[in-house]
Amino acid sequence: MRATARIRAVADGRGGTALPLLAGEGPLALRRTRGAGDGAGADTAAASVTLVGAMSAPLGGDHLTVEAELGAGARLRMGSAAATLALPGRSGAPARYETRLSLAENTCLRWLPEPLVSVRGSDLRVHTRVDLAPTARLLLREEQVLGRTGEEPGLLRSRLTVTLAGRPLLDQELACGPGAPGGWDGPAGLAGHRALGQLLVVDPAFAERPPPAGPLGDLAAITPLPGPAVLVTALSPNALHLRAVLDKAIQEHGW
Repeated sequence: MRATARIRAVADGRGGTALPLLAGEGPLALRRTRGAGDGAGADTAAASVTLVGAMSAPLGGDHLTVEAELGAGARLRMGSAAATLALPGRSGAPARYETRLSLAENTCLRWLPEPLVSVRGSDLRVHTRVDLAPTARLLLREEQVLGRTGEEPGLLRSRLTVTLAGRPLLDQELACGPGAPGGWDGPAGLAGHRALGQLLVVDPAFAERPPPAGPLGDLAAITPLPGPAVLVTALSPNALHLRAVLDKAIQEHGW
């Protein structure tokens, strides 16, 4: 199965954000929603969209794509209704899940999906591509859980590619599970942990005042990138603890 979800956000000229394009296919259903932070003190200029899984996916052989384009001045918060489960298919072919994000000048995107769970026997290739204008701001969260409770994971290959003003800002790749390069679960890798995640924060203000590098507890760290960005990486024994670590980083730094 091939399916694509498309979002276009634009400034509405009245201090808010309009969504002239909000279209999903197959298992990728999009709904405009009230964000979790709506209410007193909320960013009233931002539109909120939730990705709702309409059927089980991705299965082996599926190719799913989510595209979001933010026009100048638009503000968008994107989340998902539930975790995404990578499931094995009958053919044995890998599944692919692509995310493509394009941010114009003076935009703000908070991309906060629920975790991706790599189910035993699955084979999933994930690639997130982000293209940022110089004045764009981004908060992007990725969380991966290797197997359900008491279950070995499938094979997960994940890549994150980010460009800022057309130049590379970050390009990293991760492989976990059966068939991944040796040592992925050893002391220099995940060391037995089954949940891993990261926050990428891009803000022009970091060019002059970057957050300092350092540990965030025992299994997380913040690393400034050579550009107006920081990367928070974390390991955890489970998804609940992982989310708590990443949420704490967002709250403490005001992201």
